[in-house]
Amino acid sequence: MTPVEQERRLEALRAELRRRGLDAFLVPRADEHQGEYVPPSAERLSWLTGFTGSAGAAVVTLDRAALFVDGRYTLQAEQETSPTLYEHCHLIDTPPHAWLRGVLRPGARVGFDPWLHTPDGAGRLRTACTDAGAELVAVEGNPLDAVWTDRPAPPRAPVTPHPLEYAGESADDKRRRLGAALAEDGHDACVLSAPESLAWLLNMRGGDVPFTPLPLGFAILTADGAVDLFMDPAKLDAGTRDHLGKGVWPRPPEDFGPALDRLAGKVVRLDHVSAPMWVFDRLRAAGAVVKRGDDPCALPRACKNGVELAGMRAAHRRDGVALARFLAWLDDAAPAGGLTEKAVADRLEAFRAEGALFRGLSFPTIAGSGPNGAIVHYRVSAESDRALRPGELFLVDSGAQYLDGTTDVTRTVAIGTPTPEMRRHVTRVLQGHIALAAVVFPTGTTGSQLDILARLALWADGLDYDHGTGHGVGSFLSVHEGPQRISKVGNPVALRPGMVLSNEPGYYRTGAYGIRLENLVAVREIARPEGGDRDLLGFETLTLAPFDRRLIDPALLSPAETAWLDAYHAQVREAIAPQVDAATAAWLEAATAPLRFQ
Repeated sequence: MTPVEQERRLEALRAELRRRGLDAFLVPRADEHQGEYVPPSAERLSWLTGFTGSAGAAVVTLDRAALFVDGRYTLQAEQETSPTLYEHCHLIDTPPHAWLRGVLRPGARVGFDPWLHTPDGAGRLRTACTDAGAELVAVEGNPLDAVWTDRPAPPRAPVTPHPLEYAGESADDKRRRLGAALAEDGHDACVLSAPESLAWLLNMRGGDVPFTPLPLGFAILTADGAVDLFMDPAKLDAGTRDHLGKGVWPRPPEDFGPALDRLAGKVVRLDHVSAPMWVFDRLRAAGAVVKRGDDPCALPRACKNGVELAGMRAAHRRDGVALARFLAWLDDAAPAGGLTEKAVADRLEAFRAEGALFRGLSFPTIAGSGPNGAIVHYRVSAESDRALRPGELFLVDSGAQYLDGTTDVTRTVAIGTPTPEMRRHVTRVLQGHIALAAVVFPTGTTGSQLDILARLALWADGLDYDHGTGHGVGSFLSVHEGPQRISKVGNPVALRPGMVLSNEPGYYRTGAYGIRLENLVAVREIARPEGGDRDLLGFETLTLAPFDRRLIDPALLSPAETAWLDAYHAQVREAIAPQVDAATAAWLEAATAPLRFQ
């Protein structure tokens, strides 16, 4: 989007704010469900500012505007959004409520859409407004929608059953189990707003958002295990309604508000971190007793059952075949020149599409050549598409959705001959990856307590990275799934058996190259050693793809690190070589050879 168009849209929004008597308005990168990926009809931040990242927010006043992004998107925001129109702020260091506190005048009216903000988020905004002598106003009808004249229609993708052979537990059993847990806590009902929870609880999948098989909607789960499902009826054909079965009552979206009203006097659990403020306000106005609590589906969904883990392993084996074919092809084709980021990303998707149960990518492939690799969540476009050039690094972060699992993997490869500095930095990142992959830890440990392991080798060289080390991953669901994570940011959720996370330390040198090495891992139980008195956990690595040996400096690795890498490469070779053609198998043999033969 050109700066001229950005300015036109900004002024149109300001005119609408003046008409409504508002002095400021917040535009989050969110829909009613707080998901990472939103339908085109909810891409308000992108429409207004031109910023296309998956996390961020804007605040527009009558004479100023600011865009807030985290460290993953700093460079992208500078490239996509006019700095003369928007101040660029770090989402963590200077969040919107802190910025507002500094710019609001007494008496100002600050508008927000209560469907797009959580109670926790709205609380921070209200405190900031109060501190500045201003008023936070919940608007009826989003003012940005009023000026977005060509806004797409809401999605209506069909909902399909997710078979028991992949889910591992029936929806009836899940509903009864979670309903009993609500009753035990003294709760009559729970409002579910996360589409991942609806999909997991009812063993169904959809296609309302890109890259993730989610059906958008809301639900009320009661203590007897019954579910009222509020969703566009056009999404549910007769077969899907039969699949939902007794105890699940599909209802049109317009019945959601009245259904909340009927919870008057009931004790209702609501997740203040993810539910819309609108739901909280409606329940409170109806006279319900609202109890703060986690989404009851979140933790059970994160702890994969045996069938789901088997599916994840199978999906990663098929994904490993596609990755081996891709990396062998890239190694052969890159030296001749002529390859661009877009062409390479398309080729990788084509290899994956040939595999069984493939249902699409799990996120837009990040294919960063040279300096583009330093943009953490870079997305290639027609304007940015860059050739892969000798003497540079190429970072490719990609994943796929399969009926039985979700994948996410990053490899950094050398195009031509790497410099000693490149090899040192890649090896430092690899050491952090190995430290996390090999760790054994007591039950009750959180991902935040483990995050330092992935950074120690980088810190020794005065280096670091400005993103989390690991995110949760769903089972044919979201590639970024909570509540577990591995990050500097504190997280009280302990790691539990069956959780799947990424292990992805990195390093980024602006204007030169980016490095990230990512595998998915599953938390598993570890036998307690003789004399030990604590139950232990560790990680099972799921991803099967070689690391580029040309970028590894064996002199920097300890014997234990070398042994881990050689064992991992042997595992990749044994699992993948029998499934690929002779030429790829020969390439894989060399790519996974022990380091002593380097």
